[in-house]
Amino acid sequence: MNSVIQDNKFVELTYRVLDQKTGDVLTTVDFPLGYVHGTNTVLDARVMAELEGKQAGETLSVPIDCTDLYGSRDESLVVTDLIENVPEEYRELGTRIVMENAKGETKSFLVTRMDDKTLTIDGNHPLCGRQVVFELEVLKVRDATEEEILAGGKLEQGPNLGGAETRPI
Repeated sequence: MNSVIQDNKFVELTYRVLDQKTGDVLTTVDFPLGYVHGTNTVLDARVMAELEGKQAGETLSVPIDCTDLYGSRDESLVVTDLIENVPEEYRELGTRIVMENAKGETKSFLVTRMDDKTLTIDGNHPLCGRQVVFELEVLKVRDATEEEILAGGKLEQGPNLGGAETRPI
């Protein structure tokens, strides 16, 4: 009998996130994500709940309204400026820019549009206001070790340095 996902089970899975309206792939996790179910919430609680009772080899689709996660879009966080006012290192689509206000609070913005004259940055989360579908494939389910339960996931061995002595430079 195959193990099913429940508390204290080690789970490996892959997933991708699709825009519900267009079907476009927004995010893909190519390498398996490993965690201990019930001790490490690696995805939204609704996705974690849908994983309960699943076993290796199963796939599932979970629709999520990202407004619940990230709030509604705030158009005041979208700013367009003349490209000549933007430092050279920020003039590339997809560049993340962290800005700080007078109170020392930081906010992350993403360069979303650019042409010969203007550049637009957006401080909204990229999934904000979108309806998405998480498509997941469960690769492995097994009993977690005590160490994995404490750590919330698989413990990785560090590199074997072959007995090499490390010394400060």
